[in-house]
Amino acid sequence: MATPMEEDLPESSAAAAGPTPAPPGGNGEKPAPADSDSDSSDSDDGGDGGDAADELRIQALESALQEQPLDYESHVQYIQCLRKSGKIEKLRAAREEMNKYFPLTPKMWQEWTKDEISLRPESFDDIEKLYERGVQEYLSVRLWRDYLDFVEEHDKSVSQCSPPGLTKMRNLFERAIIAGGLHVTDGSKLWEAYREYEMAILTIVDDDDEEKAKQVQRIRALFQRQLSVPLADMESVLVEYKSWEAEQGNANDPSSNFDGVPSTVLSAYKKATEMYNARKQYEDQLSNADASDGDKLQEFLKYIKFEESSGDPARVQVLYERAVSELPVSSDLWMGYTSYLDKILKVPAVIKSVYHRATRNCTWVSELWVRYLLSLERIHASEEELRPVFEQALQCSFPNIKEYLDIYLTRVDSLRRRMTDGLDFQLIRQTFMDATEFLSSQMGTEDLLLLNAYWAKLERTLGENLAAARGVWENTLKKSGSVLEVWQHYIAMEIETGNIHEARSLYKRCYSKRFAGSGSEDICHAWIRFEREHGTLDDYDLAVKKVNPRLKELMMFKSQQEVKVDNHAFSKETTANDSSQKRKPSKMPTKQQPPAKKRKDNPPKSAVQSDDQGSKEQSSTDHAKAGEFSGEKNMEMNLVEGSRTENTSSKESKSNFYSDKCTIYMSNIDLTANEEHIRRFFSDIGGVTAIRLLRDRFTKKSRGLAYVDFSDNEHLEAAIRKNKHKLLGKKVSVARSDPSKGKKSREAGSFSKDQDRLPASGDSGEKAVSASRSDKDIPKDEPKITGKNTFAAPRSVIKPLGWTKKDDKSDDGAEELKSNEEFRNLLLKKCVDLHAVFKPRDFLIVLS
Repeated sequence: MATPMEEDLPESSAAAAGPTPAPPGGNGEKPAPADSDSDSSDSDDGGDGGDAADELRIQALESALQEQPLDYESHVQYIQCLRKSGKIEKLRAAREEMNKYFPLTPKMWQEWTKDEISLRPESFDDIEKLYERGVQEYLSVRLWRDYLDFVEEHDKSVSQCSPPGLTKMRNLFERAIIAGGLHVTDGSKLWEAYREYEMAILTIVDDDDEEKAKQVQRIRALFQRQLSVPLADMESVLVEYKSWEAEQGNANDPSSNFDGVPSTVLSAYKKATEMYNARKQYEDQLSNADASDGDKLQEFLKYIKFEESSGDPARVQVLYERAVSELPVSSDLWMGYTSYLDKILKVPAVIKSVYHRATRNCTWVSELWVRYLLSLERIHASEEELRPVFEQALQCSFPNIKEYLDIYLTRVDSLRRRMTDGLDFQLIRQTFMDATEFLSSQMGTEDLLLLNAYWAKLERTLGENLAAARGVWENTLKKSGSVLEVWQHYIAMEIETGNIHEARSLYKRCYSKRFAGSGSEDICHAWIRFEREHGTLDDYDLAVKKVNPRLKELMMFKSQQEVKVDNHAFSKETTANDSSQKRKPSKMPTKQQPPAKKRKDNPPKSAVQSDDQGSKEQSSTDHAKAGEFSGEKNMEMNLVEGSRTENTSSKESKSNFYSDKCTIYMSNIDLTANEEHIRRFFSDIGGVTAIRLLRDRFTKKSRGLAYVDFSDNEHLEAAIRKNKHKLLGKKVSVARSDPSKGKKSREAGSFSKDQDRLPASGDSGEKAVSASRSDKDIPKDEPKITGKNTFAAPRSVIKPLGWTKKDDKSDDGAEELKSNEEFRNLLLKKCVDLHAVFKPRDFLIVLS
């Protein structure tokens, strides 16, 4: 027999299988036994080195297949190596092993059957079974022709033309015609073989007129059947039919194209010709050898859509078989094929066969397995058929864990629907247990909830076992107790079954848990609603008593989180503004200017040092001037602050220190808002005692921040609840003030108190000041103690007023320090000169 032609192997399958090795016989036709001459000659040519390499290769492939039995490429290479080495028994076992996991291509079946025919020609039954298996996996006209030739040649009953043999052969031909007779390009080969067989029988029964007439009618019927099918080269078939009719004496005008052809046959022929012409464009596209698999797939899909519109299910089925034979791993084709069978053909045998082949070719497509299970149930398959399919599906490798869940749920659905057929509920329970064990470690909370909710429901309804249903939920809580939906489903089940006490117990167990998002608040409100609808007044009061503190706690926590977010955002904004300001020229002088340029009223010359004075004396003068300016500026700021804020003591104005024990912090305030707007904002709750709106120290414009003091915590809590309410069209953030954040400010505000504890001498005082307070600790809004403004500085910081260069030279003649009364008088006099609106009473308060 001839070697199988390369064209019989689908392009995609041939590519997957790799290059086909030459058979060990040396002639490219069939393998020879291990002790044959041809095998020996090959061995001599290859040498011992070649045999050793082949043996090592075989051993390596055997090891690989033991570890990965689903490696398609290793199976193909292993079979090729065994076929080349002539190890027949191993080769046969390797082919069986591969076919257990994968369908074989038509070329592989041709090689297998031809090898078996050459080695065991007497094993007709075994080889016939191989052909049966081969023609059921893919549509291959050439494989069918090989099968028909084999039976006709080797089956004694067929070769002897016995009645059983004739019946068997005709049945086999009819099967071949059904499988591939509608193949537009290759189907005519099967029709031709069928006619040739019947014509050979005609020559045998030529002596029996009755049998001859029957046989002539069989041949005529085959011609007419073929002429009604749209196939390639129909004109030659028509010519052959006319010639055959002429031999039977039925032709009157041989020159006429249709002479001797019955009108019914002629009408069918013309219709078939039109159908072929409509399909020729699709066939031409598919015959393009240079087209890729993707292009072929698109052409097949177009062709299939056209055939489906024609409404002939048999033609659609044959076209699908052609497509999956050429593109066996295209899941789109298998999905479309199985869907068409489920909706249109609905033939149980065909459906089972196609789904079996689909899942063997595309094992990774979970939807095919789901459809397979549903289709088997639809055709009323038994549990013995369904269970193996379900178990095979679980052994496949799916890309997503949800696909395994879908397989399990489909299985449970099927068992639930067939409970009326006498199935034991234990099957459902065991399936759920297996699913939980298999999936729980990888499954998300949502999917696990879906599975367990279904399980608990079936335990309660079909199993009629409420305790088992509760056990399902309790096990779920151990793994997902922080998921609100789990508690909600559990509680809903108890309410649905009328177990109000058990539902209340669940609320008591979960109302204090922390859930994601607003879940904690939701479960508290749900408990209150539950007691309104199902509980007594005592139950309702108890729920309120437990829930309200929890809600307040959650509200405070949420407010704190929002304040942290706002502060973080404000800090980022401030940092950005500071960094941008560093790149711009400042309006304020960056270097210390001479005192004469800062103030018009220069001090007396006696207070100004000459240029040739020593560095120590100059330093003392600078500190004295800085103290004077700082004292004057601080006093002015304190007085202004005291005039702006109501109910604020002069001590607080002087030190800018607040305890914030009952204070809220507001941010994101509209820049046009003032204290009165803020007071009106809280007018509905009352209790406001003081408002401190923070302003820029240079422009005096609002910074959008404020502190508001309240009389007690009750009003404070009510104020916090106004968080995110709108003030002048903007949502403001309201939260409890955190005193720890103002630590540096309080330390800065208490600087005036620390000054009284500094040493009295000039040099030691300067060192103490610099040691106790660095420039970093001084608030930005407090002027540094530099320059001439020393009138309000303590005696320990500056040198006495009236100190001159002459006095400095003589230690004995130094002026004595002024008394407190003298210092107060001098201070008041200077303040009156600076600002007419200031009253001596105010300064006395500051100096006290």
